[in-house]
Amino acid sequence: MNENRWINLTLYCYAFGIFVFIFTPIAASFVFSFNADRFPTLPLGDFSFQWYRDIISDADIWLAFGNSAKVGFTVAVVSTVLGFCAAYTDHRYRFFGKSVYLTLALLPPTIPVVIMGLAMLAFLSRVSLSGNIQAVMISHIVMCAPFAMAVIRMRLALMPADMEAAAWNLGASQWRALWHVILPFSLPSIGAALFVTMAVSFDEYAVAWFVSGLDPTVPVSILTTLQGRVSPTINAIGSIVFTVTIMLVVLAQILLLRHGKNKTRKILATAKGE
Repeated sequence: MNENRWINLTLYCYAFGIFVFIFTPIAASFVFSFNADRFPTLPLGDFSFQWYRDIISDADIWLAFGNSAKVGFTVAVVSTVLGFCAAYTDHRYRFFGKSVYLTLALLPPTIPVVIMGLAMLAFLSRVSLSGNIQAVMISHIVMCAPFAMAVIRMRLALMPADMEAAAWNLGASQWRALWHVILPFSLPSIGAALFVTMAVSFDEYAVAWFVSGLDPTVPVSILTTLQGRVSPTINAIGSIVFTVTIMLVVLAQILLLRHGKNKTRKILATAKGE
């Protein structure tokens, strides 16, 4: 912190203002999801779970949540595997064109989502895969794998440089060292990558709208509902989606910050024979 208390006070006010700006609409959605009135007006009406009961009785919403869960789980597993392979290749090997390799591997999140959606639609249509849930999975894997790579790459950067070489000197093959040294060390980041990619997939709308066809995910289902009518159930659906997403992100943070330190201590202690 700065020694000047006025600068500290200004920074606190600035940070508080940023949080208010970001979370006020979300908090309003939570509040109105329990409001008995059909339209979000002040003063509030009676407290009610009516809009949540409407969601539970809506088969289309259950279908959308089911599709989001299938897509999120598949995307998390495949993206994390691809992300680990890309991160380990970057960590372990030096080769010609490595900077180009890294640029291309981390490129998808920088592409505007509308352009990405159109590109995925054009490509998947050519191979007869657009308009179904598999198309959403493929598109989200392309988007999410770089996130997994970034998370695991940060973890591998913390690994002592001689740890893997020490395993080789003790007679371990490259695959055995990978299984018994690299994977245990990377395990917290692998878990975090699973949660982060699942959260990104669960919350993604634009690309899923282009390629989902008759298998909409939750964000696509929300927009479809809004296009037909103004429904107060949107606040309830949005609250559930935000809660799921923020829980996945928090779990990822816990894995990275807490279990990462504990795992590192255990592996280092094992390596020292303690």
